[in-house]
Amino acid sequence: MFKIALILAAAASFVFSISLYFSAEETDIAGRLNGIYVGIWVPSILALGSFIVGGKKQS
Repeated sequence: MFKIALILAAAASFVFSISLYFSAEETDIAGRLNGIYVGIWVPSILALGSFIVGGKKQS
């Protein structure tokens, strides 16, 4: 269940970052940077999840 929640959180972050990036106007640099910033969350969420899952298997 935890792994599914992690995948869904990463997918939601990815979709949100795409929507932020492409909904910003071409001259709106801050809006595009917000999309990139949210896109960085995807590997962070997945890395945190693998760290937690790996720690549970060790003990």
